Amino acid sequence: MTIKPVITVPDPILRETSVPVEAFDDTLQVLVDDMFETMYDAPGIGLAAVQIGIPRRLLVLDVAGEDDQPDPICMVNPVIERFGDTLRSHEEGCLSLPDVLVHIDRPASVTVRYLDRHGVAQVQEADGLLATAIQHEIDHLDGKLIIDFLSPLRRNMIVRRLKKAARTV
Repeated sequence: MTIKPVITVPDPILRETSVPVEAFDDTLQVLVDDMFETMYDAPGIGLAAVQIGIPRRLLVLDVAGEDDQPDPICMVNPVIERFGDTLRSHEEGCLSLPDVLVHIDRPASVTVRYLDRHGVAQVQEADGLLATAIQHEIDHLDGKLIIDFLSPLRRNMIVRRLKKAARTV
């Protein structure tokens, strides 16, 4: 397994719409393993393939707490089929936006249909942090970032700061 560099704003690939995964071959299995390794190393609770430069509809998640057993989930070509009626406010961070936290109101529950890493169809009902993480990562697959929930002024201030930080590295 290889830890991959996480792409950060302002890289334009983060705004691309990811294309479906078609082949469930050894290359995909290595990519999934690398994504889990990268996510855990970051550390994060979710990672979309586009965040490591591969615009495919693939994401990994693990929202288990530090004292809990790991609970890794891989979703290939995920589609949210149902959003819950109530909202949950949560402060979200993003590996592609270092040191940025944004309060976002999202549906508190979702039902998502996806394929697992072996191409087997799955349906997941999720609530709380898992529902939030699923929505966050699917946003990445659609080229959407947490800063898109902010006013244009705040979003532009954050992007300018990240561009400046990227130039000084």
